[in-house]
Amino acid sequence: MPVRLLFHFSVLFASAALLAQEQASSGLKLQAARPMVSQPERSPKAMVATVNPLATEAAIQIMKKGGNAVDAAVAIAFVLAVVHPEAGNMGGSGYMMVRMADGRTLVVDYGTNSPAAVKPGIFKSVQEATVGHKSITVPGTPAGMGLAHSKLGKLKWADVLEPARKLAKEGHIASQRLELILKLEVPVMKKFPESAKVFLHGADQPIKQGELVVQRDLGETLGRMQKKGWQEFYTGETARLIAADVAAHGGLLSAEDLKNYQAKEVEPIKLSYHGSPVLVTPPSSTGGPALAVMLNVMDQFDVRLGMEGSSAVRHLQAEAMRRGFAARQALQSGDLTFEKLISRQYAIDLASSLKLDQASPLPRLSSAPSGLQESPDTTHFTVADPFGNVVTNTYTLSGFFGSQVVIKGTGVLMNNHMTFFTGPKAAGNQRAGSTMTPTMLLRPDGSPWVAFGTPGAMTIPSTLMQIVMNLVDFKMSLRDAVEFPRIHFAGGATGIDAEPAALVFDVAEKLRAMGHKLNPALRSQGDVNAVLLEEKDGWKQGWSDGRRGGMVKGY
Repeated sequence: MPVRLLFHFSVLFASAALLAQEQASSGLKLQAARPMVSQPERSPKAMVATVNPLATEAAIQIMKKGGNAVDAAVAIAFVLAVVHPEAGNMGGSGYMMVRMADGRTLVVDYGTNSPAAVKPGIFKSVQEATVGHKSITVPGTPAGMGLAHSKLGKLKWADVLEPARKLAKEGHIASQRLELILKLEVPVMKKFPESAKVFLHGADQPIKQGELVVQRDLGETLGRMQKKGWQEFYTGETARLIAADVAAHGGLLSAEDLKNYQAKEVEPIKLSYHGSPVLVTPPSSTGGPALAVMLNVMDQFDVRLGMEGSSAVRHLQAEAMRRGFAARQALQSGDLTFEKLISRQYAIDLASSLKLDQASPLPRLSSAPSGLQESPDTTHFTVADPFGNVVTNTYTLSGFFGSQVVIKGTGVLMNNHMTFFTGPKAAGNQRAGSTMTPTMLLRPDGSPWVAFGTPGAMTIPSTLMQIVMNLVDFKMSLRDAVEFPRIHFAGGATGIDAEPAALVFDVAEKLRAMGHKLNPALRSQGDVNAVLLEEKDGWKQGWSDGRRGGMVKGY
C-alpha cells in the first residue's frame, strides 16, 4: 500500500466537533458534521434536477406514469432541445452515466464524429469552423438517447418523446434567459433564415420574455421519430433534409456520415477518493481522465473538515488541477497511456513532485491541443427514480446555439463541434475528445450516494473535483457542496481563476507568496445539477446550481 503523504494545517475548527445547527429547549440537538446553510429539495420517491422547469416537470410526469430514470432522462434531453436551445439539443453530443438498482453501471458515449470529408487545412478561417453549415459535425444525441432507452427504458419510445413534441407544436413561454442570450446572438444568427424564423421573428428582433415560442417543424421531426424510432434521424426523412441543407450551403456533413454514426456503451472509470468510490466518464471524454488524476493526487493528502477554502487546500487543489490537465494533454497527444494515467503509482509520483509551500513550475498548457478551445456553453441534468435507478447526463451544441443553423424543414438546431477538428491532425471519422464527464459518488459499500455533473468546458474537471471534496472531506450538505465558491487552474499563463469569495484576501496573498499567479478577473464557474440518495430511508435530495438557475423537483 502506498504511504499517504500527510499534510497538517492548523484550523480553528478542524480538531473540534462543530456544533449542530439546531437545538431544542429540551437540550436535544440535531446532529450534523457541520452546520447546514440551506436545506436542499427532499422527496421520498424520485428527484429531478435540470436547468429548466419544463424539462424537470416532464421528467416527473414520465416517472409518475411508470417510467424509470432512463425514460425520464431521455424525455429531458428532447424537451431541453425545445425549451433550452442554447445548449439542450438534438443536433449535439454528450455522455450519459447510468446506475441501475441492480448495480449495473454504464456510460453511453454519444460524442460527435467528424464528417468523412474533414482534413487539415480545409477551413479558410476560424469563422468557418465555428459558425454556419461548415461547422456542423455528426450529431450523437438521438443515437445516444436511443441506445440508452433501448437497453434500459421501460416506457414506449413514442411516449417518452411526447412531452417534447407537444411543447414544440403548441409552444412554450420564453424565459428571460432566452431573451438575454438571443440578444447577444443577433449579429450572427440573423444571417441564417431558418434560425431567424424561429428565434428572431424572421428578421433581427429576438424573442422576448413572455412570448410564445412555437416550433412546428421541430414538432414534426419529433413526430417522425416517435413513429419510426431514433434511427429516423440518421436514415430517414430527417437525415435527407439535414444532408441536403448542409450540402446546399457548402458544409461537410453527408448522408453517409449520418448513416454510419454509432453511440457506444462503455465502462466508467472507477477510483476511490478517501474511501469513497467514484465513477467518472472514460475516453472519448478527456475530462474524466483529468478528473481521475486530480482526485488520485488529492487522495494522497490528508484533507479535513474545517480546511475548506484555506490557502493550504487551495494550493493543493491548484497543483492537482495542473497535473490533471497536463495528464489530459499527454493522453491526447499519445505521450501517456490511459492505463498509466489512472494507476495509483502515477498519482503517487505526481503527488511526490508537489511542494506544500511552493507552486510548481509546470509549462503552460494549450487548452485544446487538437483544435480550437472547447466552449463552456453546455448543460447537465440528473434523475433518480422510485426504483433505485440513477442517471446523470451532460450534453452540448458546443457554443451557444451551436452553429446558429436550424436545418430547413426539420427545426433542428445543429452543433458547431467542428472546433474539435481544426488541428494539424484533423481527419474524417474521428471521435471528439470532450471535457464533459458525468460523475457519480458512491458510498463505501458501493451503493449510490450523489450523481452530478456540470457544463463549463475546461473547468468541468476542476468543478467536479471540488464537489467531491466538499462532500467527502468537508462534510457539506448537497446544497452547500454545490454553492461553495470554486477555482480553476489548467496551468496557463493567466493563473488561477476564481469565483467571488473563492480566494479571500489573506488566502490570495498566501498563494501569491507561494508563487501562484492569480487571475484578477472574477468569473462564474459551472452549473451543477445534482441528486443525493439518503442512506437509511431512501429519500432523495436535489439541488440546481444557483449560478445559472434551474429547477429541482421531487415527489
